Amino acid sequence: MKLSTRSRYGTRLMLDMAQHYREGPLQLGDIAKRQEVSVKYLEQIIIPLKKAHYIESVRGRKGGHTLAKPPEEITVGELVALLENGARLMECAQDTTACERADICPTRLLWKEAYEAMFDRLDAVTLADLVERTKGMEGKRLNQVPTS
Repeated sequence: MKLSTRSRYGTRLMLDMAQHYREGPLQLGDIAKRQEVSVKYLEQIIIPLKKAHYIESVRGRKGGHTLAKPPEEITVGELVALLENGARLMECAQDTTACERADICPTRLLWKEAYEAMFDRLDAVTLADLVERTKGMEGKRLNQVPTS
């Protein structure tokens, strides 16, 4: 399964917010600069995240966006499922009525197992886990030398 940019950038958006969780509301423009993603695209991605109560918006001069829950309570699997509209490898893996061969198809169970394995892993990783992973990577990024 290829994850869409919506899931990849949405996860980066949420990770950035988790990294700055205790700093108050964040401006999308600041997140866009740090993540090298357009503000317009983040504005589209944030809509379903707000509707699903992962993000809250604060109006006013010091307004912006904050996580609605602590990073420890948000899994990558939840975000990917939301942003991919209930991601599936194959329609028949979840819905046997999607294909007339579902009951006799030897590969259907393989697709279902692969889907479940992927989401078992994604559901086991929280935003807090990703924040911890990034701490060890920050030094590497700062020390990278551009190649020509």
